[in-house]
Amino acid sequence: MVGEKKVKKAVKKRFFEVEVPLTSAKVDLYAASIEELNGRVISLDLTRSLRGKNLELKLRVKVENGKLIGEPISAELVKSFIIKMIRKGTDYVEDSFESECKDVKVIVKPFMITRNRVSRAVRKALRELARKTLDSYMRTRDSKEIFSEIMSNKIQKTLSLKLKKIYPLALCEIRIFRVIEKVESVADKSKANVASEAVTAAA
Repeated sequence: MVGEKKVKKAVKKRFFEVEVPLTSAKVDLYAASIEELNGRVISLDLTRSLRGKNLELKLRVKVENGKLIGEPISAELVKSFIIKMIRKGTDYVEDSFESECKDVKVIVKPFMITRNRVSRAVRKALRELARKTLDSYMRTRDSKEIFSEIMSNKIQKTLSLKLKKIYPLALCEIRIFRVIEKVESVADKSKANVASEAVTAAA
């Protein structure tokens, strides 16, 4: 009939489960389809599972073999936790630098609190050794290993033991660990070189 309005069919939405391999957390996202969730960024507060440490884990959702997987892209200590840990009569040392894991480029921001006041020279020495140690440590591991070690406090303990030789710390943490971009693997570079040589030969 003329003038009859077409009624759009309502899209039925439902919950889809997202697997987060690094944690035991269960995440359900509401959407019309699984494809709609591809690329979405979600945040997880890990305070309860890490016994009071206010760590926020951000993940990018991707579709893999018909399933939703949460791929970690950053781990960050909440600012209020850092403020709470700073005491009078102490100094804090922080830094920010870019590094590489086996699979990605990252930004790393270590944060340290000394047990007492220290000189500028000691703070500088702590900062430099922390950067050197973390940079070499990360280059031998992939990002998932680093995320897992930050959450389990393994990398912080390793760093603290190194820095103890300069000055004992009251707190040694990775304040921010964030993925910037993927790094081309040796295998991928080799394939790219072979493809480039084949194109050149054909030309």
